[in-house]
Amino acid sequence: MQIKGRVALVTGSASGMGRGTAEIMAQHGVKIVINDINQEQVDEVVKGIKEAGGEAIGIAADITKKDQVEAMFQKVVDTFGRIDILVNNAGISKDKGILKMSEADWDSVLAVDLKGVFLCCQAAIKFMREQNYGRIVNISSRAWLGGPGQANYSAAKAGVVGLTRTLALEMGKKGITVNCIPPGIIETAMWQALPEATKERLNQAQPTGKIGAPRDIARAVMFFASDEAGYITGQTMYVCGGKSLFANIG
Repeated sequence: MQIKGRVALVTGSASGMGRGTAEIMAQHGVKIVINDINQEQVDEVVKGIKEAGGEAIGIAADITKKDQVEAMFQKVVDTFGRIDILVNNAGISKDKGILKMSEADWDSVLAVDLKGVFLCCQAAIKFMREQNYGRIVNISSRAWLGGPGQANYSAAKAGVVGLTRTLALEMGKKGITVNCIPPGIIETAMWQALPEATKERLNQAQPTGKIGAPRDIARAVMFFASDEAGYITGQTMYVCGGKSLFANIG
């Protein structure tokens, strides 16, 4: 896949899937911008990429704040001269039943998981349109199909799918593709923190009998971000071990 030398910003990349994706992309010669809200964690990931021979910078910014998002993308362009790839990975969850979910629970999840994607897409497109080239990969979730106790999260991730399709239509003639990846369960610190009984139940609900790894997401991201995928836009590709085939079980 032709991706070497491109400039990519990955939101929420100080840990979990975002970090794994950024590190693997860097190994393939992509110039990486690490973004998260914790500067210390951002610096740690950047250091690791550089020590491994990659090229990276870090920008701590809150993606729910328009001024911080716009300043972040301006810094990327000032540093590298362009922005080729945006991976909207940052997200949070606050799972509760609908009658126990507070307005604050709803607002905070929608702000990060949907508004943040919108703001980053908007800022990136301003530069990508001038280049007549861009790749946007939005990380949704299998939960956009529905999940008990996830009204806020499912709604936000469904919004990401709809936003992806709309931007693909708007940007198709500008050389910008916009695609979406809904992951299933991925091996991260969040997964490790689950009770063993919960992990066993979720594993049993997997058609593959196992959960995914950050590298599985990274490979899908790199495909959508590659030159070879230039005729693919507005698509949703599940990386979930088949879990999307029966979304509400497990």
